[in-house]
Amino acid sequence: MISDEQPSREDEQGSAEAVHRFLTELRSEGLTVPTGSALLHAEALALLPEAPDAMYWAGRATLAHGPEEIAIFDRVFTRYWLGATEDVEMPVEEQSVNVGLDDGVDDNAGGDDRADDEPLDLAVRFSPTEVLRTRDFALLDRSEQAEVNRLMADLRLAGALRRSHRRVPSRGTRGRPDLRRTVRAALRAGGEPVRRRTTVAGTRPRRVVLLADVSGSMEPYSRALVRFAHVAVAARAKVEAFTIGTRLTRLTRELTTRDPDAALARAAAAVPDWSGGTRLGEALRRFNDDWGVRGLARGAVVVILSDGWDRGDPAALAEEMARLHRVAHRIVWVNPLKAAPDYEPLARGMAAALPYVDVFLEGHALDSLEELARVVASDDLPSAR
Repeated sequence: MISDEQPSREDEQGSAEAVHRFLTELRSEGLTVPTGSALLHAEALALLPEAPDAMYWAGRATLAHGPEEIAIFDRVFTRYWLGATEDVEMPVEEQSVNVGLDDGVDDNAGGDDRADDEPLDLAVRFSPTEVLRTRDFALLDRSEQAEVNRLMADLRLAGALRRSHRRVPSRGTRGRPDLRRTVRAALRAGGEPVRRRTTVAGTRPRRVVLLADVSGSMEPYSRALVRFAHVAVAARAKVEAFTIGTRLTRLTRELTTRDPDAALARAAAAVPDWSGGTRLGEALRRFNDDWGVRGLARGAVVVILSDGWDRGDPAALAEEMARLHRVAHRIVWVNPLKAAPDYEPLARGMAAALPYVDVFLEGHALDSLEELARVVASDDLPSAR
């Protein structure tokens, strides 16, 4: 067992910088630590006491993804956290743990037949739906991706309500007099205007414009994000969808079909620069010239789904973002890399665009897209600038 008397970094165990250096050590030893695993590790550490045993099992459960990776994790853990140069015996629980899916069936319904001296048998169950909501899109296998697509189909993307020029009937006498309805009601009462009818300004949802980056650096996420765009467009909401890479491609017509596989196939055939380079400034310039400034982005919520890597001139990107910001109601930037604990917007494109972004969100998992839907539908959010 790990002893508290062994040398450890007790002054750093709760430090985010120390955890980040530990993850860097793991990656340097060849252990793959994706963004989703790093986030799960941070959540586990926040829930457990700062003890070596607890830290070991939190890391092993979230960072080691197979038997072959346990030895690497053990070696780095003992060297970094315990300061040991030789192998240290890792803790072994004296109780068996059964991990399974939560199917709603109580396995102990028939009673407890365990002997008094028999070790406790714990049954740890989890909901696959909740796990997949926080799982990084880049780590999904085929079956998990199919389940995430099914969950994503329940999302609804609609812009915040805005005042409309169309007036609607109001209750009571509040609003502007409605002479036509007042006269019609009077005719039914023998010509006496018993009740004065009024109207108030109606509301309608703002248009939402999705600009999805499909360049090579976004390949682990672009297919899931285009699937999300299809869900939004196919719901017949006021949503326009574009892809950006080395050029701009409008996909609204291709994504209107209800069949998700057919929509994705049509989108892939229509986008000539899928998994290619990235010229965000040039793509935004064409969007502003041909679509945005001319009316599509005026008063709309513009959502840019990109990691911010750009091969073009950052000054050109900043200029086009400024043009877009002057006409759009709000600009929301969704970056899958933002989920990493040590992320900083240092990419040239991201740094140039960020001053003109109202809300900066993650976009690596289903729960982050659910948060995006809430942000787009809300009109009472603080500015990110």
